[in-house]
Amino acid sequence: MKNFTQIIFIFLFVTGQLFSQQEKGIVGSENWLNNWTEFRPNQSDYGEPTKILAGNITENTTLVKSQVYLLLGSVFVTNGATLTIEPGTVIMGDQKTNGSLTITKGAKIEASGLPTDPIVFTSNRTVKRAGDWGGIIMLGNAASNRFGNGSASSFFPDLNPSNYALANYGGENSEDDSGILKYVRIEYAGKRLKNGSYFSGLLLAGIGYSTTLENIMVSYSGGNAFDIWGGRLNMVNLVSFKTNNNDYEFNFGAQCHLTNSLAVRSPYVSNSTGSRCLKVSSYDKKENIDFSKKATSVVAKNITFVNDSQDLETDIKMGLVKAAVYVGDFASLDMNKSVISGFNPAVVLEDKISVNQQNLEKIRFTSMYFNNCNGNIFVENNANNEDLENWYGNSAFFNVYSKSANAETFIDLYNERRPDFRLRINKIIASNEVDPDLRMD
Repeated sequence: MKNFTQIIFIFLFVTGQLFSQQEKGIVGSENWLNNWTEFRPNQSDYGEPTKILAGNITENTTLVKSQVYLLLGSVFVTNGATLTIEPGTVIMGDQKTNGSLTITKGAKIEASGLPTDPIVFTSNRTVKRAGDWGGIIMLGNAASNRFGNGSASSFFPDLNPSNYALANYGGENSEDDSGILKYVRIEYAGKRLKNGSYFSGLLLAGIGYSTTLENIMVSYSGGNAFDIWGGRLNMVNLVSFKTNNNDYEFNFGAQCHLTNSLAVRSPYVSNSTGSRCLKVSSYDKKENIDFSKKATSVVAKNITFVNDSQDLETDIKMGLVKAAVYVGDFASLDMNKSVISGFNPAVVLEDKISVNQQNLEKIRFTSMYFNNCNGNIFVENNANNEDLENWYGNSAFFNVYSKSANAETFIDLYNERRPDFRLRINKIIASNEVDPDLRMD
């Protein structure tokens, strides 16, 4: 199979007649990635900015497709205002001033693009690089497990002290509505800050369940792609493409469902110090957390995590490939009907987690397809995973091992010399029967 410089994308696809069978990875009766995604954003010409966005947006404002907007410095939507963005609108983050857009508590964003006319946030540089600009920050009134409420002020070192309240998030309203992000692309965000931290492509802090988050693509982020702090969210059809840090990170008591979503990692792009496709934690520092509040809990279904490696064995030896999934202490993960392909190993549990029934019942892997990984599920810093293999390898969990190449596992969806889509479904995934030699029992 050709590499990702020649093929824009590969993913598991199960046609409608197979839905009742053992579908794993991202699915859809039609190609939901069609039109709105872009896996070569460096080849897109969005023109030059025609209008500047700066300071605070304090009243209802609409951004129109006929203009190209420039985020100059830290832009805040405040005072309960709604920022509406028309389909097809392009907003550029300024590289020199760490351009970013923050939706504060009580404010909303209504960014509802179309499959044929997505909304694009991107870099204003001619030659774009990961981490060119800040990113999008949404702050809501839903709960976290912190003492009191949280703050994102670390992203705004030059913020006037009188405006510190703009960076606050958190409350008790799990149904809080911060608006809509739908058919939206976020490219080359994740700027590094002077304090050594990074913006994320999309940071969701204290966001409530009434917020719509669907069909969002974050590509080439210098920080995390999707970063979720607390809140209660349902996220569908998300794409993270070649981010430097974590693709999906959940922390501080987040209560989330992640469905039908994808991460494509590259060992030649990603940070090799421990970045993951999925990181589920409940805290950074125990002293800042109220353990009487809900711990982080994530339900992930029909997820595909794939590593784009030219030579997996060599890349592992060079330390370029890490685990796809990391689960921290005092956190829960229920992962179902998903694919993890080409990692070292597939899953790592924090070494603070004791391997016992009580803990493992909070960390579930069922109907999984572990493909071409250098090991499956381990406790951090412990090479002996016999107990975990016995637990997750029980036939009741329907987990499967495989050592198939990507060409045999995924579909070649798009070829630069052929604009038509070609479907090549792996027989193990498409079939109702699973090779008994591959089952983890």
